[in-house]
Amino acid sequence: MKKIKIGILLGIVAGIIDVIPMIFQNLTWDANISAFAMWIIVGFLIATIDLKINPVIKGILTAFLVLLPTAILIGWKEPASLIPIVLMTTILGGLLGFLIKKILDKK
Repeated sequence: MKKIKIGILLGIVAGIIDVIPMIFQNLTWDANISAFAMWIIVGFLIATIDLKINPVIKGILTAFLVLLPTAILIGWKEPASLIPIVLMTTILGGLLGFLIKKILDKK
């Protein structure tokens, strides 16, 4: 249960970090809520999935797998908007993987 709480809590933090620039760009609230929810789910999955790989890679891989269906829809209409999405997904996914592993190993 502790793994789940840590994953969701750090996912919320990642979601806030991701949504702040989106709010300044005046993106729609459905996009903001979708991104925020994605990071909560990614945090949960990173904390609970048992892959025997580097935690940073695990975080990036999990984040991209969760993003993929939405990225197809976004890229179909606005391919250029995928550039910042890919950057944020790589950075936040890697950070989540690293931090979740680090915190869970301490406990």
